[in-house]
Amino acid sequence: MSSSSDSESNPGTTPRHAHSLSSTPKSSPLFRDSGSGSAQESSSLSRLHSAHRSSQDEKIHPRARRKVGRVWHRRRVKVIVGVIGSVGLFFLTNWWMLSRLYDAGRGVKSSSRIANSSLISVQGGLKKLNKGKRPQIHSRMLALAAHALADGQNKPEPKGLWEEPVVPASVWRPCAHQRNWEPSEGNNGYILVTANGGINQQRVAVCNAVVIARFLNATLVVPKFLFSSVWRDVSQFSDIYQEEHFVNYLTPDIRIVKELPKELQSLDLEAIGSVVTDVDIMKESRLSFYRKNILPILLQKRVVHFVGFGNRLAFDPIPFELQRLRCRCNFHALRFVPKIQETGALLLKKMRQNVRRSGPLDHYLVGPFAESTMKGKKNRAAKSSRYLALHLRFEIDMVAHSLCDFGGGEEERQELEAFREIHFPALALLKKTTKLPSPEELRADGQCPLTPEETVLMLVALGFNRKTHIFLAGSQIYGGRSRLAALTTLYPNLVTKENLLSSSEIEPFKNFSSQLAALDFIGCTAADAFAITDSGSQLSSLVSGYRIYYGGGRLPTVRPNKRRLASIFLKNSTIEWSMFEKRVRKAVRQTKTIHRRSISRSVYRNPRCRECMCTTE
Repeated sequence: MSSSSDSESNPGTTPRHAHSLSSTPKSSPLFRDSGSGSAQESSSLSRLHSAHRSSQDEKIHPRARRKVGRVWHRRRVKVIVGVIGSVGLFFLTNWWMLSRLYDAGRGVKSSSRIANSSLISVQGGLKKLNKGKRPQIHSRMLALAAHALADGQNKPEPKGLWEEPVVPASVWRPCAHQRNWEPSEGNNGYILVTANGGINQQRVAVCNAVVIARFLNATLVVPKFLFSSVWRDVSQFSDIYQEEHFVNYLTPDIRIVKELPKELQSLDLEAIGSVVTDVDIMKESRLSFYRKNILPILLQKRVVHFVGFGNRLAFDPIPFELQRLRCRCNFHALRFVPKIQETGALLLKKMRQNVRRSGPLDHYLVGPFAESTMKGKKNRAAKSSRYLALHLRFEIDMVAHSLCDFGGGEEERQELEAFREIHFPALALLKKTTKLPSPEELRADGQCPLTPEETVLMLVALGFNRKTHIFLAGSQIYGGRSRLAALTTLYPNLVTKENLLSSSEIEPFKNFSSQLAALDFIGCTAADAFAITDSGSQLSSLVSGYRIYYGGGRLPTVRPNKRRLASIFLKNSTIEWSMFEKRVRKAVRQTKTIHRRSISRSVYRNPRCRECMCTTE
C-alpha cells in the first residue's frame, strides 16, 4: 500500500514496469515511423498500467477496511461510555441534591419540633404557675420570654455576654500584699470584736477591726461571731477561716493573739464600760471618732470589746497604708478551712460537668484542692462547661427589711409585718410612727430587690439561652419553690448547692448557715459570669470585688440598674418584647464600664484603686 500511495502522491516517481517500457528514447524509429502503431502501443501500456493498479488495490483494500473498522469501533465504544457516564453523573447529582434538601427539611422540621416542644413545655409550666395560690406578676412578659427562648435556642448568644471589656479591665493587677511599714507592737491594749450578721457581714467587720487595731496600736484578739436569731449558726472564726494563716499573714502588720491575757479574762467588761455596741458608733464612722472616743477607753481599761461592728468604719478619708491593709485582710488573709475548700472544689467540678478545667480563681478559693477540678473528661469544649452564678437576694429578711410589695397581697403584708416585729423591731416602730415612702415609690426609686420573675425576664432579655447552666446562691428564697417556679421553668438547668451535692457531701454543713454561705461564695466567685439582683447585698459586693481583684478582666459581673429596670417593668402590660430586650440590654451594658473606685465607695466591692491594685499602664 505504501508504494501505491507514494507513486500517486509523488509525480516524479515512476512505477517499475512503466520505467522499463519507456526506456526507449523518443527519437527512436519505432515512435517516429508508425503513428498508429504508436497509439496502439500507448493503449496497451494504459491497460497494463490499469491492470497493475487494480491488482494493487485488491491487495490494499481489505487491510484498510479492517483498520478503519477498528477505529470506528473504538469511537463508538467511547461515545457509548461517555453517554452512559453523563447519564449516571446526572442521576447522581440529582440524588445528592435531593438528599441534601431532604436532610435540610428534616433538620428544619426537627428544630421546629424541638422548639415547639420546648415552647409547649414552658407554656405548660407557666400555666400551672398562674394557677397557683400566689398571684403571678409579669405573666404577659413571662409568656413572651418563653417564646423568645424557644425561638432563640439554636441562635448564637449575644457577643460579649460572657466577657468583660478585657483591655481596660486587664490593666489592673493585685498588689495589696505589698507592705511599706514596720509591724505594730500593739501595746496600747487589746481589742475584742464579736461580729454580727451573716458570714459576709462578719468578714467586713473582721477586716475593719484589723485596721482599727493598727490605727490604735492595739493587739487584736482572734475575732468571734455573734449567734444570730436569723442565721442560727454557732460557727466561730476557726470553723470557717484558717486561723493560723490569718495570724501569720498579718503578723507584719498587727499583733494578734488567740485570747486575752489571764489577768484580763476575769474582768466584767460591760461593768467597767469596755463594751461598745453599734448603738455607740455611727455607721461608717471616721478614724477621728476612734481616736477621740475609743482610744481613751483602751488606754484606761486596757481592753475594748466591739459587739456587732457592722460597717462601722468609713472608706474615706483613710491613710493609704491602712486602706491597703483593709484589702490585704480581705483578699489575702482570709482563707477557708480545708473542709470548706474540699467541698467547694467538688461543687465547682460538678458545675463544670466534670470537664477538666480550672478557673483563674480556683487556687485562691479552694487552695490545694484546685487540682481536683482538673480531674475529669478530656476533649470537651470550654463553652460546654461554663456556668452563670446568680445571687437572688430574696430571703425573708431582705424582703421584710425593704418595705416593698412583691405581689402577695394581704397575706404577704401580714407575714412580713410579723417578721419585722420580731427581727427588726426598730424598723417596725418607725413604720408605725413615721410616714415612709410607699412600696410603689420605693420600687420606682430602685430600692426593691428584683423578684425571681423580674430576674428571669432580665436573663432572657440579655440573651442567656435556655440551656444555660445556672448556680443559684442562697436557697432560702421567700415563698419557697413556688416563687422560683418561673425561673426553674424557663431555665431547667438551674441548681443550688443542696441539689448539686449529694446528701453525704452536704451533711457536714447542715445547721451551719455561714459554712453553707461559704460554699455559695466559692460557687459564685469562680463562675464564668455572675449576676446580682441587689447591689446592697454583702455577698454580691464581696464576690464582685474578689472577681475584680483576681479575675484579670476575664470574669464579667451583671449589675442591673434597678431604677432603670423598674421603669421598664412598669410597662409590662404594653411593651413589645423586642423593645423590652433592647432597653434591658442597654440598662445592663451601662453598668459594665470599667472605672476606678469612687470616693467613699467600698474597696471590698470595687478594689480598683491604687491602695489595693496597681495598673500596668
